[in-house]
Amino acid sequence: MADHIKISPATGRVSVTAGGTTLGTTARALELREGGSGPVIYVPRADIDMGLLEKTSRSTGCPWKGQASYYSIKTEKGVLDNAVWSYETPLPGVAEIAGHLAFYTDRVTLTRQ
Repeated sequence: MADHIKISPATGRVSVTAGGTTLGTTARALELREGGSGPVIYVPRADIDMGLLEKTSRSTGCPWKGQASYYSIKTEKGVLDNAVWSYETPLPGVAEIAGHLAFYTDRVTLTRQ
């Protein structure tokens, strides 16, 4: 793993909501810290209603994490395009985030309980 990336269990429960729709709640989230950036919460797919997500054609690459796939969220108020990303086959140094989703917090609310 790149020396500047740290992954640890997130404390407490995390609820994920978008556009008035609850996507899920988990006590198994991970917190990824990369360099001087703020933490990013990664939520297990098993704890999210995947029926509310739709995979898009967007893809980006990170030299430390690998190739990211993106999802849009279908909410009661409309679709939030590319609001979720996932490293479905992350590089070995960050393998813990496989099977997890991260969310753009300007469109999705993550509440710690």
